[in-house]
Amino acid sequence: MRFGEAFLEELKSRVRPSDVIGKHVKLRRQGREFAGLSPFTNEKTPSFFVNDQKGFYHCFSSGKHGDAISFLMEVQGLSFPEAVEALAQMAGMELPREDPKAEQRAKERKAAISWMERAQDHFEKTLYRAPGEAARDYLKGRGLTKTAAKQFGLGFAENSFSALKDNLIREGAEERQLIEAGLLIDPDDSSRGSWDRFRNRIMFPIHDTRGRLVGFGGRAMDPEAKAKYLNSPETRLFSKGQLLYNYHRARAALSDPKNPARGLIVVEGYMDVIALSRAGFAHAVAPMGTALTEEQLALLWRAGPDGYLCFDGDAAGLRAAYRSIERALPLLRPGQSLRFVIMPERQDPDDLIRDKGAPAFAALLDRSVPLVDMLWRREIEREALNTPEAKAGLKSRLYEALNEIADPTVREQYKTALLDRFDKQFGRQWTPGRRKPTERKADKTAIAAGAAKLARNSRQAQTLIGGIVLFPELLSEVDETFFALDFDDPGHAALQRSTLRHWRQTKAVDIPGLHAHMSEDGLEEALRTILSRRSLITAALGGADAETGDRAAIWMSEAGTFMDHAQDDAASPDARSRMVDTIRKDNAEAMHRLMRARSRTRD
Repeated sequence: MRFGEAFLEELKSRVRPSDVIGKHVKLRRQGREFAGLSPFTNEKTPSFFVNDQKGFYHCFSSGKHGDAISFLMEVQGLSFPEAVEALAQMAGMELPREDPKAEQRAKERKAAISWMERAQDHFEKTLYRAPGEAARDYLKGRGLTKTAAKQFGLGFAENSFSALKDNLIREGAEERQLIEAGLLIDPDDSSRGSWDRFRNRIMFPIHDTRGRLVGFGGRAMDPEAKAKYLNSPETRLFSKGQLLYNYHRARAALSDPKNPARGLIVVEGYMDVIALSRAGFAHAVAPMGTALTEEQLALLWRAGPDGYLCFDGDAAGLRAAYRSIERALPLLRPGQSLRFVIMPERQDPDDLIRDKGAPAFAALLDRSVPLVDMLWRREIEREALNTPEAKAGLKSRLYEALNEIADPTVREQYKTALLDRFDKQFGRQWTPGRRKPTERKADKTAIAAGAAKLARNSRQAQTLIGGIVLFPELLSEVDETFFALDFDDPGHAALQRSTLRHWRQTKAVDIPGLHAHMSEDGLEEALRTILSRRSLITAALGGADAETGDRAAIWMSEAGTFMDHAQDDAASPDARSRMVDTIRKDNAEAMHRLMRARSRTRD
């Protein structure tokens, strides 16, 4: 929903920031302002101030600043429309109408929520009457006290087709309202009446992000039931892919400055959430029996920068974890990610806490696995990596996963991390057309030994440096020769060193990444000088349309000429002679490849 400036200004004029913030922070008047301890940091001396006249708050300890709307967004994790709606209710203002039917829809939604709340009241009362005896025994056997059951609003739907329906209709509900709220099932056969959807089940109320009751989850007491858990159907109130069980409580717990956690804990079941909350992990949530959706991931990151996903340590649990990776990769942004908590086999959080206590689960959280590590594990476990083809397949899959990451900054960091692991575990991969390391080892050693002492012709040096700056893909062919060169010009040498550092980090250099790295190294001026000769350098290396292989051959030829023009005293005669012979050998091979390529082009 969009709000006009006039409406927002009127809203802010009716609600004092101190009234809103005072519900979350203990404020003390200090002159024309109010002061209190920051809700964003753990501090002992007040540095948080609220000014009603100017309509803002400012936190000196965290640097955060804003009005009543942004405060609710920060503290409660609300979206902008949700924060505006909450303040409008506080001020007694009606929200702007989007269309003529909006008021009617809002009225129907409010009525549906009201009947959901009455249904919960019915289920809670039934739990503590005779029909709920077996359910009470089950909850007691799971270690759940009456206090905990009431805290989470647990109830019981007795084994009847009309108990709820009859009760709510007596209170004034219309049958159609209860069907649309998902409380009753409307049969296809119109000759039959509707009946209660939930029967002989322990009932778990499900709320939206603002804490409004919108649906139920029911656990079957009958072990032979077709569905162990049954959720409300999709309605105007309830959409399970956009909700997380216990989210409204968990988000509030996570926003407590005393809570050091960086994100919500996602577990599989309702009982796991309740067990974790009772054990001190009140920031736990659960999806409604399905894999996390994009909307649910957004809810996680609205609450905190990380989400902790708990999965069983068996094969099924790992498959579920890997599916979560697929869903999360396109959504990653700087500062928001996921971590994976691998549970012991055949144990869920409820079991673990009952058997070994809260410290055992806390230890698992401490050992949680970052998403990048889980992604690496997923790819290396797909097949045995004992052949060149399998290793090439691994690298291809890594690039496919990287392409799924939409944010370029995050993608670049993942590329660095994953390819570095690949190189450390499997060694540098050599591209077709390059001689094997064993074939070139003696040659490259000679180049490195002699090239470091040879002087440079400035024009040729700019061509060689510029070739890498403008066409970094050349590094896959000429890297060892390039990094062995010793440039007299400090700017050229600095560009070479910067390229080397970046190459070691990525092994897959692109133009934007290389130039950004050089700029971070303070080489903007040296880079600008090279780029000013872009046209000349490009022409010297075969033109803009040259193939990479042809351009590499020309570059190597330039390097040979460059060495031939080096100063005579740059190395001993024998060493220089061996080094130049090696360069010429490389040049001859490069030129031979170039001539063959041009011959094929003419044919």
